[in-house]
Formats: sequence, structure tokens, C-alpha cells
Amino acid sequence: MGDEALLELDGLEVTLGGRPVLRGLTGRLDGRVVGLLGPNGAGKTTLLATLLGFYRPSAGTARLLGLDVRERGAEIRARLGYMPETDAFVAGLSAVRFVRRMAELSGLPARAALERAHEVLFWVGLGEARYRSLDTYSLGMKQLAKLAQAIVHGPQVLLLDEPTNGLDPSARQRMLRLIREIAASGVRVVVSSHLLRDVEAVSDQVIVLREGRVATIADLAAEASSDRRFLELETRGGDAAAFLADLAGLGCEVAELANRRAKIVLPEGVESRRLWALAEEHGLQLRRLTVARNSLEHLFLKAMEETRAGL
Repeated sequence: MGDEALLELDGLEVTLGGRPVLRGLTGRLDGRVVGLLGPNGAGKTTLLATLLGFYRPSAGTARLLGLDVRERGAEIRARLGYMPETDAFVAGLSAVRFVRRMAELSGLPARAALERAHEVLFWVGLGEARYRSLDTYSLGMKQLAKLAQAIVHGPQVLLLDEPTNGLDPSARQRMLRLIREIAASGVRVVVSSHLLRDVEAVSDQVIVLREGRVATIADLAAEASSDRRFLELETRGGDAAAFLADLAGLGCEVAELANRRAKIVLPEGVESRRLWALAEEHGLQLRRLTVARNSLEHLFLKAMEETRAGL
């Protein structure tokens, strides 16, 4: 199993209520931590639910660790841990009772389930609060409790749906650190989120969805080592559309933002001074030209534009 791709998508389509939600998803994801990105309604949660067996493909298929979701759903679920976006707690239960019960439902004997519940609650930072009712927990504590129940049975693959959603900066950093530690222990992880910075902080590969389609698949490690020059600029006056078109003609990758801003990638052999010369030709001012640190943001925006153009 160790050599299998984490996730293979083979023309996957899912139709719900007569409406196509996932449309011909195809691609191979081999990363240790795969980020699943896309705006709300892109199909991220539907894809996770299909991997869990909640929805059956209407066409095509997906394979998790080489196991086909159409044929081997029970085997897949035995290897999975799942942290849902919405809370699904049992009212009145303490954290340790809840996590123990989830461990038992995953197949652990009662004594082992209780031991593991204590262990994982201490590990995520809820050891002192493990006997408190989950009803009294803060949002950050509830997220940690959901993570604890997802890993208590020792899964091979962990599916996390918006794990940092709504968290304050301190709690977000703790969650991201735990995800990195889980991945370092050998567990494969899929992180679904609309927060680019969080995905970039933990992932080595990303798949971006837009309106149920694959917008792009990118290897973040390769992007980081490619030495590509990401720039962000802002213009005033002149013909901005013609300026950006000429940049594309030079071989630059261009992702247009709002308020006359754009992110670009300079190809080898094109220096930044060429941008100033083009700006002068089109009678516009470059009000800002800075090195962009977030390459994933550029990839995401470019994927959104390209997919929109192809719809």
C-alpha cells in the first residue's frame, strides 16, 4: 500500500438531485498532505463524501490508496479518519466519553478505546479538559475534539474538512502544527479548505476545484524549488488591459485581480525593467511592484480564470 497514490480520480462524476456536482474529475495525487482548494460550492465536501461512500459516482470512479470507491468502500472506510466541517457531537457527553465511543465504533475493544481516547486528547491539548462536557467547549476546543476522534483508531488516511475554519490565529497555528505532526508520523492527509495560507502551510500538493471541475493540480514543493519570480503590481491610468496582454505576449503568466492589480510570473530571460518600459508604452503608472511571497495564490487565481474561460 505504501507505493500507491493517495488519490486517483478517473472521470469521476457525482449527480445529486438531478444536478451534476462533480464533473469528470481526473488526476493523480501522490502527496503526503494534499490540499483540496476551491471557493464555496466548488464540490470539495462532495468529493470527500464520495470517498467516504456517502455518495455513489454517477460515472467514472476514484481510488484511495489503490482501492476503488465503487467496489471496496468498506475497506476504504476501515483505513480512514474523518473530521467533518460541522459539529456532530452527542449532547451531554464529555470529550473522553465521546472519543472513546467513536473509537469503539471504529472497531477498537472497549479497554483499548478508552486508553486511546485519553492518549489522543492529551496529544491534541485537551488533557486537562477531557472530563468536561463538549457542550462547554469553545470553538477551538471543539475542533481539537473532532480531530481527536478522527485519529483515535490509527487511520492510514485522514480527511479534514475545513479544520481551521473560524479559529483565532493561535488556535489556527496549533491546528496546523498538529496536521504537520500527523503527516510526519506516516499518515496521509487530505485537507479541504478555502484558506490558501493554511493549505500552503501544510500541503506538498494541491488540487483546485471550480464548479465541480478540476481547475489545476500543482506540486507545491516543485513550485517552491522552481525559482520562478512571482510579482504583484498595481497600475493607474493608461490601457491596463493592453498592458497585461503584452505581458502575456512576453510569456508571463498573468492573473488579474480587482482594483487594477495583478499577479504575474516572469519567465526566464524577462527582467522586471521590461515591465516599466511596457507601462510607459501604454501610458500607465506602476504604482506598486513587489515580490509576491504566496505562489499558491497566483496558481489559484490563474486556475480560476482559466476554468472560467473554459466554461
